[in-house]
Amino acid sequence: MKNFLHNSRHKTIAIVCVLGISSAYAMPKNIQALRKMYLSPKSQWQKPQVDSSVLWEELSALPDTPPYPESNPYSLAKAKLGERLFFDPILSQSKQIACANCHDKELGFADGRSVSYGHNRQLGKRNAPSVVMSAFGKEKFWDGRAKDLESQALFPIADPKEMAYSPQKAVKRLAKDASYKAMFKEAFGSDEITTERLAQAIATYERSLMPKHSRFDKFMKGQAQALNDKEVWGLHLFRTKARCMNCHYGASFSDDTFHNLGLTYYGRKYEDLGYYHTTGKIEDIGKFKTPSLRSVAKTAPYMHNGLFPHLRGVLNAYNGGMFHPKGKAKENLPYPKTDSLLQPLGLSQDEIEALEAFLNTL
Repeated sequence: MKNFLHNSRHKTIAIVCVLGISSAYAMPKNIQALRKMYLSPKSQWQKPQVDSSVLWEELSALPDTPPYPESNPYSLAKAKLGERLFFDPILSQSKQIACANCHDKELGFADGRSVSYGHNRQLGKRNAPSVVMSAFGKEKFWDGRAKDLESQALFPIADPKEMAYSPQKAVKRLAKDASYKAMFKEAFGSDEITTERLAQAIATYERSLMPKHSRFDKFMKGQAQALNDKEVWGLHLFRTKARCMNCHYGASFSDDTFHNLGLTYYGRKYEDLGYYHTTGKIEDIGKFKTPSLRSVAKTAPYMHNGLFPHLRGVLNAYNGGMFHPKGKAKENLPYPKTDSLLQPLGLSQDEIEALEAFLNTL
């Protein structure tokens, strides 16, 4: 059975799912055995279903504190300064747009839109990802154009469609505020305000947003009833039949790399070639960064263009093998190839529901 989703923004009909041929069935009888296995040391877990080329890590709970780089260690004063900057529209040309406009705390530090509004109500091109897992991974943005979180923090200030200002002008504006000068002095030892310190403060605050105490983490730490039977089944499917660990693994539930899911709109109005714009390499055409699945239930819509309004639609699309479009290549630019990791899964609706239930525990 095929379901179709009409997305008016992209003026296209996108195939949302091709459901597996297996009929729906009840929860497996071995659910208590699965629960016992996942409460045992990981060395006793069933091996996940991943391709031989994937250098995966086992799923795990988040650490008690987020990782901070030696070049920008944590301090409470720096985090408080970063928090104020994050919510202050003073960094934008209009003094009306703050980082928090696109990364709303009540929306999982995303913004609930397919793509975000910026300066003069201009629409951006991509979905605003949540920043709650900013402490993990290296390259930032969907296309990896920022080498680290510190450099990422400055991009939106300068982007003409976002804050439409410049980091240099922003620090001059901040230097006129005595309260900011006092906060920079407390955080850095002097009241000098520079773009580097601006970036370090925002990055420190963003790293501190690491989610804590999810039910999955509690289960990983031995709280046997933190997940119900359906969620334990979903965890097992995530690691096995659903093949999710080909791209989502470790504590962050991301491989921190880039994949082509067949959503480039190649040669069409909403074309986006992703990572290729950063690297210039043919093999990177149409690739986008694998997002963390932490807090995924709070951060709809999904994908780099916000195509999917609901998590179930994403799961249905993966169940069908995602998208493998074909078309005419441009001159000197080959048609993008969907990642070979994506293949039909044959999940029943019961299995998809269990998988979604598990994702809601993250």
